Amino acid sequence: MGLPQVLEGIAAACRRAGRRPEEVRLVAVTKGRTPEEIREKVLAYGPFPLGESRVQEALKKMEVLQAEWHLVGPLQRNKAKFAPRFALIHSLDSLRLAEALERVGEREGVRLRVLLEVNLGREPQKHGFLEEELPEALERVREMPHLEVLGLMTVPPMGPEAVVRPIFRRLSQLADRYGLPERSMGMSEDFPWAVEEGATLVRVGRALFVD
Repeated sequence: MGLPQVLEGIAAACRRAGRRPEEVRLVAVTKGRTPEEIREKVLAYGPFPLGESRVQEALKKMEVLQAEWHLVGPLQRNKAKFAPRFALIHSLDSLRLAEALERVGEREGVRLRVLLEVNLGREPQKHGFLEEELPEALERVREMPHLEVLGLMTVPPMGPEAVVRPIFRRLSQLADRYGLPERSMGMSEDFPWAVEEGATLVRVGRALFVD
């Protein structure tokens, strides 16, 4: 594939759903990729946001690449101090992490932009709030003056369209219910379904780098 083909896939999915392509942002997931690969395969096409799963890997790349950085993987509380380096945290998955981030925001005098991760597939090995935990979690986090909740994020179970698409649809419904504009969902294998169901951020990695 490649970045131009991914962008065309997003545009095609938008056409099918009656949406405008500019409603969807591509977050290029650069986990395991070298700065040279990232420059060639992503940044050569424009200033796309870069997503990393691990804080330490992101910090090394920040030294050599100018970009808007997003954290798309789990954030350990002992690394919360690095959160201000990211334009957006996609993976706020517990109230304890929210409290740690609030302390960092207060100490640094910044407001951190976050998405709440929702475990809609109810998979025990995955992070995130269960759907029934979301109302209280949102209420609590919205009371924290140094956090700004922009939306929701999910990682669906592996499976066919009949399994994955309803997860994306449900995340959009929940975002609508709580007045949240951003929905981070969809990866290399399923981003067209996510776009058709309302994604505003798609986290694509492998498809950008595999020829």
